[in-house]
Amino acid sequence: MQTECSAGAYEFPASCGRRVVARFDGGRMSSDGGVILVKQADDILGLSRRFAACFRDK
Repeated sequence: MQTECSAGAYEFPASCGRRVVARFDGGRMSSDGGVILVKQADDILGLSRRFAACFRDK
C-alpha cells in the first residue's frame, strides 16, 4: 500500500531574525535546527522562565 506524503517543507515562525524551514528531502542539513525549535516551544510554554522563578538570588 503506497502512502501519500505531506508537504515537502514545513515553515516555522521566524526566530532570531532568521527564516526556519524544515524539509525532509535529505538536502543541506543543519545540526542545530533542533535548538531553534526548542527555543520556540519554550517561548510559548515559558518553562525556563517558570523554572528560573523557583530560585532566589540573594
